[in-house]
Amino acid sequence: MLVIRHAIAGDRDEWAKTGKPDRDRPITDDGRERMYENARGLQSVFPQIDLMATSPLKRAVQTADVVAEVYEDTAVIEVKELVPDGSPEGVARWLAGRQESRVAVVGHEPSLGTLIGWLVHGEVEPFVSLKKGGACLLRLREAPGPGTATMKWLVPPKILRRVSRA
Repeated sequence: MLVIRHAIAGDRDEWAKTGKPDRDRPITDDGRERMYENARGLQSVFPQIDLMATSPLKRAVQTADVVAEVYEDTAVIEVKELVPDGSPEGVARWLAGRQESRVAVVGHEPSLGTLIGWLVHGEVEPFVSLKKGGACLLRLREAPGPGTATMKWLVPPKILRRVSRA
């Protein structure tokens, strides 16, 4: 399972001044450009995604769309369990019902770090912190649950961009 944090989004405080809900806060133009590079780097180390799930928040959906465009022909679905305050158990229930073997999820911190921690060591607490546009690869040994995954790698966006240029 590939875990991806959404790309750089607009400033939360500035967005709040617009009166629009935070769920509608988009990624920035710079965030979009960087995410294209990040996705190309991801593709070189994780060549295929069968299904991409994203939080329904705009910044995550936009990030998933960028990654799907780089991967070509990757289906993207919104999964409410990937919202910022979603539970690892909810994501695991959703994952357990999937037939696809190469699934990517796009979401938010700190819930992604908590999901990774729960899957790797069984505790509901942040285990790692993904930078915006960063990714983590987990290998599930069995049905998703506490302590059922092994972390294969955690890569910050800066390294993904370097890999995309190599």
